[in-house]
Amino acid sequence: MPPQPLGQVPSHYREGAADLSLGPGFFRPESRPARDCSVLLAAWQRRQAPERSLRWLDLMAGCGIRALRWGLEAASTSPGPLELWVNDADDARRALLRANLARLHGGEGSPESLLVEQRSLPAEVLLRQAYLEQRYFDLIDLDAFGCPNGLLQATLQVLAFEGILLLASTDGRSPTGHDRSAAVRRFGAAARAHPASWEIALRLQLAALAREAWLMGRGLEPLLSFSDGRTFRLAVRLRQRLAAGEECQLGLLARCEACGAQASQSMLRLQGWPACACPAGAGRWAVSGPLWLGPLQQPALLLALPQLGAGMQGGVAPASARLLARLAADPGSPLLCWSTAELARRLRLNGPPAVAAVVEALRAQGHQALASGVMAGQLRTDAPYALLLQTCRHLGREDR
Repeated sequence: MPPQPLGQVPSHYREGAADLSLGPGFFRPESRPARDCSVLLAAWQRRQAPERSLRWLDLMAGCGIRALRWGLEAASTSPGPLELWVNDADDARRALLRANLARLHGGEGSPESLLVEQRSLPAEVLLRQAYLEQRYFDLIDLDAFGCPNGLLQATLQVLAFEGILLLASTDGRSPTGHDRSAAVRRFGAAARAHPASWEIALRLQLAALAREAWLMGRGLEPLLSFSDGRTFRLAVRLRQRLAAGEECQLGLLARCEACGAQASQSMLRLQGWPACACPAGAGRWAVSGPLWLGPLQQPALLLALPQLGAGMQGGVAPASARLLARLAADPGSPLLCWSTAELARRLRLNGPPAVAAVVEALRAQGHQALASGVMAGQLRTDAPYALLLQTCRHLGREDR
């Protein structure tokens, strides 16, 4: 869903501990779960190193709501020194940002150890200057309009080891297979239409991030991955070194458009594709990738985040708590994800079987299976395709 114009939201807004003016531009109240996750991850990082000096960057701050909530909510979870950098390239927003951030300059609820640095620079300029000055950030929020890939290298270069990058992309066409030429340009990858299109988009974005990190000799760990409509959101941690076998997480995903079968391969072990479920010679694989084959979430972390929110001013919105619980229940593996609605159409059932029923039946037969946390009405499993179809057919008959 595209951002809503300012006229569709109030000019004054309260969220969490923040009370601010929105000013001109775009703002979506519906994106609060993403902002809640940003605040919770900042608080979690601060708790991990309570005495260490941290530096956080809101690279495209807009009205400053994320930075304001960081300062009022996340910063107060630890007494250590904190530098909060707030940047927006639109110089006309400078006064609005200054007014909204005034509460952090010794106001009520502002931590004594907080230093606020406000800039009005193009993102590329700020990142390059920081790199030349050897200034590193422990947390960076890059909420881009469109595809953010042109900024990935510069952003990762100034992200500290164990630092967290919160990344948003509103490019809903190229990574979902609706603009294949743009996917080649922006991701260096093939993107084909797929029932699990939102998950494919997240995995393509993770692959782009991983390649940039690997070029620097660094490792990448996904912490959180989800989509709110056509906005794709990730939180990743930059590791000083690659984990053992991390390169195996880059690969290709294939789907036969005729029979619906799926298969995947790591780039390290790339070879011919197996036969699909079509009669000999009738099938044809449509391949997407390179994309990230590994986990999408860190369940233990996501379960811990709402507990942090319970102790912060403003707390966590119910929608945010539901999102975190849903993602924590689905780490993102096994890789292959299936739409029960599509399976029902292929089997000519009256309607899709319940995801929970399919999951339970597959587990009873000894296979991994769980409901997708990224897209409703989908499940992931390592069960053979023929068994998955058989299970859905059986449950479909029971439904009738």
